[in-house]
Amino acid sequence: MPIKKIYNNTVARKISEFVKSNIDVVVFFVILCVKLVSYGKSISPEYFDPSVIIPIIASLLLLCSFAFLLKNKARIRYLLIVDTLISAFIIADLVYFRYYKDIITVSVIRDAKLLMGVKDAVIGLIKVNDFIYILDIVIFIPVLKIYYKKVNVRVQSIIARIITFIMIFAVGTVVDAKTFKRVSVEQPTLLTAMSNRIYLTKMIGNLNFHIVDAFNFTSTKIKNSKKLPESEEKKVKSYLENNTSKTNSQFTGIGKGKNLIMIQVEALQGFTINQKINGKEITPNLNKWVNKSMYFDNYFYQVAGGNTSDAEFMSLNSLYPAQSGAAYYTYGGNTLNALPKELGEKGYYTAALHGYTEGFWNRNVMYKTEDFNDFFGQSKYNHDENVGLGLSDKSFLNQSFDKLQKFKQPYFSFLITLSSHYPFNDVKGYENGMDTLDVGSYKDTLFGDYLEGIHYTDKQLGDFLDKLESSGIANNSIIVIYGDHFAIPKQNINDLYKFEGSTSTDDLAWYQYQKVPLLIHFPKDANKGQNHTYAGQMDLYPTIANMFNLKNNYMFGKDIFNVANRKVTFRNGSFTDGKVFYVSWTNTYYDIKTGSKISETPELKNMKDSSSRELEYSDELLNHNLIKAWTTK
Repeated sequence: MPIKKIYNNTVARKISEFVKSNIDVVVFFVILCVKLVSYGKSISPEYFDPSVIIPIIASLLLLCSFAFLLKNKARIRYLLIVDTLISAFIIADLVYFRYYKDIITVSVIRDAKLLMGVKDAVIGLIKVNDFIYILDIVIFIPVLKIYYKKVNVRVQSIIARIITFIMIFAVGTVVDAKTFKRVSVEQPTLLTAMSNRIYLTKMIGNLNFHIVDAFNFTSTKIKNSKKLPESEEKKVKSYLENNTSKTNSQFTGIGKGKNLIMIQVEALQGFTINQKINGKEITPNLNKWVNKSMYFDNYFYQVAGGNTSDAEFMSLNSLYPAQSGAAYYTYGGNTLNALPKELGEKGYYTAALHGYTEGFWNRNVMYKTEDFNDFFGQSKYNHDENVGLGLSDKSFLNQSFDKLQKFKQPYFSFLITLSSHYPFNDVKGYENGMDTLDVGSYKDTLFGDYLEGIHYTDKQLGDFLDKLESSGIANNSIIVIYGDHFAIPKQNINDLYKFEGSTSTDDLAWYQYQKVPLLIHFPKDANKGQNHTYAGQMDLYPTIANMFNLKNNYMFGKDIFNVANRKVTFRNGSFTDGKVFYVSWTNTYYDIKTGSKISETPELKNMKDSSSRELEYSDELLNHNLIKAWTTK
């Protein structure tokens, strides 16, 4: 027999024996590879890059290598545990992505108890298809038992297993190292800042992402326990000092001595304003107040993992949300120059009002940190009517109006509504004489439920605002109303595109629908009209600070009325200046006017870098509690 044929037969036999001896590891590797590739396509079907299969394979090789050090039941137990954990993370990632358009992190898992209050919303995001990811776990053990009974498997020696471990571990390490090096060259801060988690996951794979996240979480905790270098602290402080410079003094001091009534409306999106369905206005009451107020139609939400609480955090502090998790949970012990604190120093009585449980989103702690005089939470309301998660907006706003009438003036009241919370399917009150909204073909869809839900909340807001006006409170108050975050998840966006008649479905179109209304009502309907300035939730506090003559030393946002060269930066690193929109997860620039993609220029690169730097500075300020350091020196 020719030597070549003998060699080939020997190699084939050895490969066959290796596979037979390690069939459990081989099956484990193949199944998880399919799962992770399928997951990647699920979160980014338009932009899934097959090149991510390489880091997926590398990360699985690293996990598989340890299995070769074990044998028999110990090995199967190891593989089963790893398979279960990875499958659980995949399902958690999918569910989290459907709502937040992001990847779950260690910080989010740490704050998981906050999801208990919205468990119905979470359950509504789980699909039957998700359970395919755990199907193999059910059949894994019995199939392997049958295999080992039928086939005479020869267990490799300990030396052979160690050699195999070293070889496979080395291959996985080298491939992963090359992947990380490529990412660090293309996006220098992405692996550490993780400002764009979707894009990072598409480049390094789900397993590597969670490993990097866990490493960053741990190293950040260690780093933050140490004092920030003085040179870095000076950079942050200098940046903030230069950030608040004004070009005009429009509306400065206009709110002096007046009440400030701020209403954060759950899931109120901009596309509902002045819009009809089947001939009927979706938000007739807000539409009426839009015409009596200064209305900002290019106002973006900038929330991250903290969602509603992030909207509060930005609006009250003009600091960016936490890099991961919820700022209200992570920074409850920080020193902040929050809006209620600054107004309190001006002699204002300050109160937060919300009909849900006080501890949700850590509000009972955070409102003390922000220096509210009082927090009227669930225990301070009569729960006579529930809608969705808790006390109905109708009852909440009626009871809140009664409280406002007793407040000592001037006061700052911060109200957060609840009834229009996802999944929008428990709106009551129509049977009590309320005008119903016919959503036609959208009936019993998430989009249709949302329209009905926001129509209900609009009615309650209208009644509340009319009471403020008829009682005379509005004559001595500046009233601010804004939406907190998106209502329609990306997986349901096609219904919105259909409703709007939108022919474009790219990332620019998606972002253009991530606007929320902002209304500022002045006494006697003064200064009414539309303002087309591009702005975001970070800019609300600086704007109010100008109107009420408050200090604005430590704000990353900018006064909407008086600061030129504006830019809205999102927590994931995307940004817009009103002319260009940069989408971070695809590293793509769009010309807003034409809707076309444009190439990166040095100027655009500088804008992208400045957004990353601003996010980094905000993180350093919060992680090292710099406001405390600066105000106690």
